[in-house]
Amino acid sequence: MGQEYSSPDKEVTLQQIQELYRKFASECPSGNLHLHEFKRFFGINSNSTEEECAYMEHLFRSFDTNEDGKIDFMEYVAGLHLVLRGRLEDKLKWSFKVYDRDGNGCLDRREVKQIVRIINKIKKHNDPDAGNIEDICDRIFELVDKNNDRRISLEEFIEGAEKDPWVMEQLQLDVGPFDWFRERREKKT
Repeated sequence: MGQEYSSPDKEVTLQQIQELYRKFASECPSGNLHLHEFKRFFGINSNSTEEECAYMEHLFRSFDTNEDGKIDFMEYVAGLHLVLRGRLEDKLKWSFKVYDRDGNGCLDRREVKQIVRIINKIKKHNDPDAGNIEDICDRIFELVDKNNDRRISLEEFIEGAEKDPWVMEQLQLDVGPFDWFRERREKKT
């Protein structure tokens, strides 16, 4: 979609929103972005890794706030704004939502392990020492699960990420989205 990325301290102009809408409307004439189109926008195709496909499906689900299986323009802009420019607490809430696949408001080890595996594999493209998934999950639960119920609540999630830089790095679901999205878009063109 060729969106302009700006620093968090700059406001988005009406002209930028109009340009985003023009591009969105030209690439999504139905007014909705479906999963296959979302993947295509970011260069995900049959040659993409399973982890990249899974990551995009998680992102799509988190952008689809009304859970109707498609992303309209407002959901798209809100999602991009959050990922690229949002406040830390909002990014953490979004990350939690992506992790919480069953939507029960708590993260169990399976959910954390699944998303850590995806993020870890994506990170390994840039960092071969990204870490062992089991060790990462063990450490996350040790540092974040304060009441030792083997589940992480949203409050524990946010508190743990804000108190420990390593936990923040693991939980924020931040694999360099700005660079990753831009890289994906450049591969497409």
